[in-house]
Amino acid sequence: MRSTQQIAEHATFQNFANCYWREIDAGRTTRHGTEAGPGVECVEWLLPSQRAALRAEIVSRSLCGPCGFGRIWKRALPDTSWQQTEPFTALCCLAGESYRRMEGKGAGADLRGSELELLLRVLQSYQSVQRYLDATPATDGDEDEFIAAEQSLVFGHWLHPTPKSLQGMTPWQQPAYAPELGGRFRLRWFAAPAARVSHRSAVRQSAPEMIAAILGDSLSRLAPREDELLIPMHPLQAEALALDPAVQAMLERGTLRALGDAGPEFTATSSVRTVYSPDSPWMLKFSLPVRITNSIRVNRRHELDAGVIMAKLIGAIGRELSPRFGFVLDPAYITLDQPDGGESGFEVILRENPFAGGRQRGVATIAALAADPLPGRPSRLERIVRRVAMERNGGVAEAARRWFDAYLDCALDPVLRLYDTHGVALEAHQQNGLLELRDGMPARFLYRDNQGFYLSAAYRDRLRRLIPEADNIRSLYYEEGEINRRFSYYVIVNQIFSVIARMGKDRLAAEEDLLRILRARLELLALSLTQAGRRFAEGVLDSPTIGAKLNLTTRLLNIDELQAANEADLYAQWPNPLCRTGAAAAERGRHALSA
Repeated sequence: MRSTQQIAEHATFQNFANCYWREIDAGRTTRHGTEAGPGVECVEWLLPSQRAALRAEIVSRSLCGPCGFGRIWKRALPDTSWQQTEPFTALCCLAGESYRRMEGKGAGADLRGSELELLLRVLQSYQSVQRYLDATPATDGDEDEFIAAEQSLVFGHWLHPTPKSLQGMTPWQQPAYAPELGGRFRLRWFAAPAARVSHRSAVRQSAPEMIAAILGDSLSRLAPREDELLIPMHPLQAEALALDPAVQAMLERGTLRALGDAGPEFTATSSVRTVYSPDSPWMLKFSLPVRITNSIRVNRRHELDAGVIMAKLIGAIGRELSPRFGFVLDPAYITLDQPDGGESGFEVILRENPFAGGRQRGVATIAALAADPLPGRPSRLERIVRRVAMERNGGVAEAARRWFDAYLDCALDPVLRLYDTHGVALEAHQQNGLLELRDGMPARFLYRDNQGFYLSAAYRDRLRRLIPEADNIRSLYYEEGEINRRFSYYVIVNQIFSVIARMGKDRLAAEEDLLRILRARLELLALSLTQAGRRFAEGVLDSPTIGAKLNLTTRLLNIDELQAANEADLYAQWPNPLCRTGAAAAERGRHALSA
């Protein structure tokens, strides 16, 4: 039985190698070489800058997800003798080769510094995974609860080289604030003169009223003055703000008062900086002094207003939405003003909490459904589908296909119809998508994240007629071609492909069958839609490539994607398994071979 160290090391290599394979070098596939065992399929990568080569055993392939790697060997060139090596040693070899290939490609001057930074984050991610594995209880709690799914992502997304890197959160802080460790904590509270506080809401209840509802009976204990408003803060952010000279000066003058901990206990959701309590009517989203995967997560002032305006816009559209589709909106914010109008660090977004008061069961993020399971356990999706098959006295493959069809009813059709009718596209990746289940079957898709909207410039007049304020969020408007590139990645590659790959890996259904179902669904949508949604569906079906995010390249160059000057540079085109031409050619090839 493998140790948690071995499992974490192998998972870390697997993530990095899959990214390397897609973004840097697809290598050479081979079956020869007795060192790998007779008939074992492998991929070989030449590492010319190191005068070496790597060989990794391929234990599983996927048409739209990660490949599984087994044993790894290395040899020095021109020697012919392969020596088995440890996964992290092989990862360091791939990282070094990645940087040598970046030289002369417009990369920054400090490539060595970026290389060391990447290795640091890889190590942090590996250490976090091992820590989460060591902390995992022998038996699960209530797996069907919202927060259980949020906190189950031990390995992170397969398409990221450092999926569990938390740079800025110390090992002794992680038990309290890392979602995978399930810590509980109370928020820190500040009181500031109302004249120094900005707040806004898209609903009848104001942000201060929402905050009072969160505090409940604790409000009287904090005893704010009549001219003050309360601002909640994540403990990590409160500790960082306490070191800010401007904040220290306000505290000394008494124009800002630190009131300590109060209110219900909260716990981190999968994004780390959004926190949840079953006893609170609202979730809260904070800035954090932590680099999570690619970026330091900060609530920008323009994002605060965008969240409120988008909540109003979705509210205006609401009656047209499918009953199988909804939103978890961010309708309000509160913050301490800065004299220069910039961020003070006190920016707080208030998010709807439909999972409070006993309503937290039967909903899970797509990321949790598609995640690799803990060793020796089935994945969350496999457990659900097999239970459906058993309860309905049917075969597993048939249950999987029916489940997938119902999932597309919720997560694809209404999302494309929203884009087609109103020009609103969603950054609906697997972490932003929640699936409500009834009797194990997908019943409703919920989208969250006020940062994840793309508005088509061609629909600007139409959106302005719905709410005039839609004209004020210029940063969210994009040309259709750029939207489609991102939309295809988030909805198809990141989200739906992850479900297909999970079902294939768990042997619930063949990936080819599920891709055919998805292709047929897109063809139906292309016939029934009339505008942007139709062009998107046709583009996915007819293009030999599909948009994908360059997470390894982003890390190689140490780019903060939220600060990137040209975010389009972070996307590439990969082979598209949905392309009708390619699918037809493959089908003809299979028939020819069987004839």
